[in-house]
Amino acid sequence: MVNLDALIRGAVASLLFSVIGILVFVAGFFVVRKLLPFDVHKELEVDQNTAVGLVVASFILGLAFIVGMSIHG
Repeated sequence: MVNLDALIRGAVASLLFSVIGILVFVAGFFVVRKLLPFDVHKELEVDQNTAVGLVVASFILGLAFIVGMSIHG
């Protein structure tokens, strides 16, 4: 039979790590927006600059990897 206490602890830990990961991602994205010398929204939406899209995508993947590895241990 499944241990309900362990299942609840695992679900709470998963939810907690998810929230922490999202908060770290949002904070990191605001830092990147401040560090870049141009308006990211304008470059992506108005000018459709593919190079900026690749920079933002690489940031997202890199930060996701870092957060995932820090949660995994």
